[in-house]
Amino acid sequence: MNLSSRTLARLAGLLYVVVAISGGFAQLYARSSVLVPGDAAATAANIRGSAGLVRTGLAADVINVVAFIGVAILLYAVLSPVHRKLSGAFVIFVAMSATIMGLDLVNQAGALMVATDPSYATSMGADAADSLAALFLDLHGFGYLIAEVFFGLWLLPLGYVVYRSGYFPRVLGIGLMVGFASYAVSFALSISAAGFDSEAATLAALPAALAELSFMGWLLIRGADARAEKQPSTAPRNVITEGANA
Repeated sequence: MNLSSRTLARLAGLLYVVVAISGGFAQLYARSSVLVPGDAAATAANIRGSAGLVRTGLAADVINVVAFIGVAILLYAVLSPVHRKLSGAFVIFVAMSATIMGLDLVNQAGALMVATDPSYATSMGADAADSLAALFLDLHGFGYLIAEVFFGLWLLPLGYVVYRSGYFPRVLGIGLMVGFASYAVSFALSISAAGFDSEAATLAALPAALAELSFMGWLLIRGADARAEKQPSTAPRNVITEGANA
């Protein structure tokens, strides 16, 4: 059974919601609630005291990674008739981002293991074990920052193809391309900040978040414009036909 572009777009929107909820929970709540910058002992104590929350955040990020790949594949199915190479490019960027995020979860698992397993404190001392747990969590944060580069990069070809497609309002494509610049500025500010943590970087990423939420909402509610569905594929054939007649 072949699914229409409208249906595929709505499925992509649904998975985009899963990405937003699972990723937001994992990054903005599960991890941020246990991390105490500059205080390894407090961070390790929070991990031990909220081990269930940290495990849930870890599971949520696995869901996030899988759903993110699903979003890219579904959008490729919708948008590849418009521009196959650029649609392939945003899938590649998502794949790179998802790979980094998946590998980075090893750091979060390491922090959980060291903080909750008494054998580490016994063998290396409580202070050293706490420091190692906090280090793992800090490394996870830096890995997430690297993945953010590809969060931004995928928006550039995606935004351009959305803009050219005729399936969506052009303002959504423009917003996604602005989101690419927003992520780039956010990354630069984070790298230049002490501890890679900057309120300015968070504010700089807001336009990207707004653009993605707008696109996600349109996908979920409206899907792709079925009336424009055949336009990208018929235009090249018209050009060829006209050239032959000439």
